[in-house]
Amino acid sequence: GLASEPLNVYTAKTFGWMFLGLMVTFALAWYMAASGLVIRLLMTTPSILMILLVAEIAVVLVFSARLHKQSVNVSRGLFFIYSILNGVVFSLYFVAFDVVALILVFGLTALFFGGFALYGRFTHTDLSRLRPLIFGGLIFLVISGLVLMLFDISALDRLVCMVGLVIFLCATAYDTQKLQQMYAYYAGDPELAEKASIYGALTLYLDFINIFLYVVRLLGMNSRSRNN
Repeated sequence: GLASEPLNVYTAKTFGWMFLGLMVTFALAWYMAASGLVIRLLMTTPSILMILLVAEIAVVLVFSARLHKQSVNVSRGLFFIYSILNGVVFSLYFVAFDVVALILVFGLTALFFGGFALYGRFTHTDLSRLRPLIFGGLIFLVISGLVLMLFDISALDRLVCMVGLVIFLCATAYDTQKLQQMYAYYAGDPELAEKASIYGALTLYLDFINIFLYVVRLLGMNSRSRNN
């Protein structure tokens, strides 16, 4: 059972789920953009993005709230539903940006993410002290996001991207270390440990996606400013 599963195996399986989720998201995004499906979807349902984003939030809330009650398969199902919803949203990036550029950004993100995940896994420093920084950074991102919706301030946009990158790289290290705590905490309950692993995969998936988006925004802004 999972109780006797070594920490390295538990961690590797969690990252395996995260990777599967990313593959589902990116494969679907590429297909929807390449086939023109996303453009047709936007033309028939202009509010589709809003619907998808609300659905994504709902999935995460259900996932978190019912983690102890739902079965392992339901947890996995919710994780993949989220990956699919996000794939539809991401297909817009495949329409707006060159696929080769996105693949390069994906590689760059994987390097950043991998470095910080390794740090989180092997450091002896307690990373829970990062929590206030991450929380404060998220509040800053939400408020500045609202400001940017009202005013087009390129300097603020650049700052937001930088802060966003730092926050989600720190979150990657923090969430990776938290896997070890969950492993220890749920060691006696294989089913809960398995569900905690899928929840861990979702948080790491979100860290990866956010790092990716901030790198795209930083590079996208640079290409825009060069064209001006």
